[in-house]
Amino acid sequence: MTSKPHFPEVVSLLRLEADAIAATATRLNEEQVERVMSLLVGCTGKVVIVGVGKSGIIAQKIAATMTSTGTAALHLHPSDALHGGLGIVSADDVVIVLSNSGETDEIVAMLPYLKHRKVPIIAVVGNLKSTLANRADAVLDASVDQEACPLNLAPTTSTTVALALGDALAMTLMKMKGHTLDDFAVNHPAGRLGKRLTLKVADLMHGGIQNPTIKTGSTWVTVVKGISDGGLGAVNVLDETGQLAGIITDGDLRRAIQRMDHAALEDLKSEEIMTRNPVVVSAGTLAYDALRLMEDRPSQISVLPVVDGARVCVGLIRLHDIVRSGL
Repeated sequence: MTSKPHFPEVVSLLRLEADAIAATATRLNEEQVERVMSLLVGCTGKVVIVGVGKSGIIAQKIAATMTSTGTAALHLHPSDALHGGLGIVSADDVVIVLSNSGETDEIVAMLPYLKHRKVPIIAVVGNLKSTLANRADAVLDASVDQEACPLNLAPTTSTTVALALGDALAMTLMKMKGHTLDDFAVNHPAGRLGKRLTLKVADLMHGGIQNPTIKTGSTWVTVVKGISDGGLGAVNVLDETGQLAGIITDGDLRRAIQRMDHAALEDLKSEEIMTRNPVVVSAGTLAYDALRLMEDRPSQISVLPVVDGARVCVGLIRLHDIVRSGL
């Protein structure tokens, strides 16, 4: 048996599904789309998305997308619905039903009970003459000419179209609700974007007894001890009021000792070593902004003193602390 190249087949199937999505965009009824969006944006409860088999998997993905972008949504399997799951559906909800045929037994069986609860039903359906389409309050045409399956049986193109429609609804709804980057970040705290928009210096800094400090007028030996005891590679220098006077890194200390005559080291004080008026941040600064402050400069810095509004030193944050957080 000779092996045939598979690349043309893969490309052809991708184009088949892409063309189906493009055809759906031209086939949609404007009045029905407006009706759907009106129902969704006016929903005071949650969006319940129903599907069986492969459509059920697509329903789960759409529900997850809506939930993460500002609209509470969940997937409900119709078989579960008929055995107690309908208890999750209330009159304030909107139900979206995905079905290519519109005649799936479990879905048709649950329609009367949804109607009894007076919840609006949105059908994403491949057959506009089906039972589902006829009983829905709004209908989106998700019909396809051909599945990508060589037998034209396995749900492929039809589920791709349903997924694309679901994404389009979710993103339009997100825009209509004015869902912002900050709102998105609140729902994605573990993601990099979420961390960039929520994680603050206060969450990562070394403050309180972990804040390495010395007083102005300290000897270089005291500086060494302060840096060593703190274990952060730097020490904040405070004046008598607790305000920040400067910062000394281990690099500053080494350079100062190298340029000094050893006989003069006994008189070397913190003021001669420290960087005066260093770059600082507040505890409320976003950690990502602190990172940019350290890196987006001709000469990178690895530590920042943290001060309050009165310039009282409250901590120290390192580049290492921010990078380790996953930003």
